[in-house]
Amino acid sequence: MATRVVLKDTQREQRIFGARSLVALGFVTLLLGVLLARYYGLQINDYEAYSTASERNRVQLQPLPPKRGLIYDRNGVLLADNRPSYTLSLIIERVDDLDATLASLAELVEIEESDLDKFRTRVRQRRPYDPVPLRFRLDDVEQARIAVNRHRLPGVTVEAQLQRYYPHGELFAHALGYVGRINVEEMTQIDQADYRGTFHIGKIGIERRYEDELHGTVGYQTVETNAHGRVLRVLERFDPSPGEDLILHLDYELQRVAHEKLAGRRGAVVAIDPLTGGVLALVSTPSFDSNLFVNGISSRNYNALRDSPDVPLFNRTVQGQYPPGSTVKPMIAMAGLEAGLIDPLYTVPDPGWYRLPGDRRRYRDWILRIRGTGHAPEVDLKMALAESCDVYFYDLARRLTVDGIHDYLDHYGLGRRTGIDTTAERRGVLPSTAWKRAALGQTWYPGETLSVGIGQGYMLATPLQLAVATSVLATQGEHREPRLVQWLGNEALEAPMLEPLMADGANWDAVVEGMREVVHGRRGTAKAIAKGMNYEMAGKTGTAQVIGIAQDAVYNEDEIDARHRNHGLFIAFAPLDAPTIAVAVIVENGGGSSAAYPIARAVVDAWLEREAS
Repeated sequence: MATRVVLKDTQREQRIFGARSLVALGFVTLLLGVLLARYYGLQINDYEAYSTASERNRVQLQPLPPKRGLIYDRNGVLLADNRPSYTLSLIIERVDDLDATLASLAELVEIEESDLDKFRTRVRQRRPYDPVPLRFRLDDVEQARIAVNRHRLPGVTVEAQLQRYYPHGELFAHALGYVGRINVEEMTQIDQADYRGTFHIGKIGIERRYEDELHGTVGYQTVETNAHGRVLRVLERFDPSPGEDLILHLDYELQRVAHEKLAGRRGAVVAIDPLTGGVLALVSTPSFDSNLFVNGISSRNYNALRDSPDVPLFNRTVQGQYPPGSTVKPMIAMAGLEAGLIDPLYTVPDPGWYRLPGDRRRYRDWILRIRGTGHAPEVDLKMALAESCDVYFYDLARRLTVDGIHDYLDHYGLGRRTGIDTTAERRGVLPSTAWKRAALGQTWYPGETLSVGIGQGYMLATPLQLAVATSVLATQGEHREPRLVQWLGNEALEAPMLEPLMADGANWDAVVEGMREVVHGRRGTAKAIAKGMNYEMAGKTGTAQVIGIAQDAVYNEDEIDARHRNHGLFIAFAPLDAPTIAVAVIVENGGGSSAAYPIARAVVDAWLEREAS
């Protein structure tokens, strides 16, 4: 029987083809649906986001940092300037490979490890598309190297910015302070929006105290850029508002004279106009160059300043706390006169030492080691001030008591901050029974009152406090807060007047006459500076012990280490009839007041010559 062979099943093939066509059509339809859904999402749902991102690649909002206010002395001498400087920065969003870019830049310019550390910190704190500074103050050669290689450094920019410059270096370092790079802690304290594009902030001194006024207000500009981030054109601009300029009471020439006279020694000079409270000179030596700190001081330079035994970073004018020595005797004399315990003719026997009632210990007068006896059999107020008689003030201090001294000297501003418009001021110590009980948990002893009566013991004062107290003496009771800044922009700043010290005019005259005898008297302790003086000065010398001397021991300066020798102090005001300057000088380990009063004479001479010209 023959086998039947089926050559073709047309119907089955048609069924299979139809099924496959339906599957293919469904798959194509599904793909078209996905594509349409994605297209809808991009064009409708996410339009704003992608449109903004696209615009950001083309249009950017750039901050325009304000120009920092300038600082001048009272005569228009520029003390703090702004100079153009070129800064190397990176826009992180435009950098393809950050590590590779940093490595390439390190081959072109010098980049220290500290620069990289600070750069990485700024990267974490930045806002999107903000340039992050890597190196400041590029020189011409470094700028040229980067310009030549710009094509292979996407996201790298070199921008000209104004940076702080102090033309007189160390001369005004402690008075002005300095600016430095904004650190992590400061970033949390400032208004970051107002500091966009600004990398520096005032750190200490006037620069810190008047930061808000000096800084200004940031501006903005909208710019169009290409794919590499280069600006093609400015679309819109809002100019920044510059910071206010400051005019100080400080006098450049007076500052220079004081600095030169102190050169090579550790010390401080403060000069004040007693009529206005304006600080005419504020000098602490040794000093440092403020420019070292503007863009971050090197470890080598900072270690040299930090480790120096002369501590040049220490502002002795407001931070140095010293025993004022005999410079407080005019104030204690006024306390005795006002309390009715003495009058100008009241005398004290002076054998060269003093004993408390019922105590066998002898409290010696400084004159005893020189003459072997006292200043005179009987010492009155004028002689006590002119020759700085310790015995007279031992007796007066005992009668006033330490609390009486504290309450009266408080009116001169001792033992509390003066309120000067700078930073880091210390308050000193004006001891009392309550102070010792609170600070040391101990009772007060009568012998300690005698030490306070000659400005020793627990009593400590800053040179600024002594200058303020001297201005109170010069004005016979007027007391102003000292001020460094005279003009803020177009606004005059007056030193606040504090509660005046009311006292009998005859008592003021008696004390001032005693201070005049210090300089112009035949036996005055500062008579050496009176030669050739064509005006009259009231002054008071002071010597502050650094180390204790046993009761029967003799102070021999040649046998004592230089850093253990006595400090020399001097306060003064002039001219006597109408004072226009009050001065306080301290020379650390100067051996005595003879190291201090020639400096005061030079400063007063310079001031009165300028007034006369």
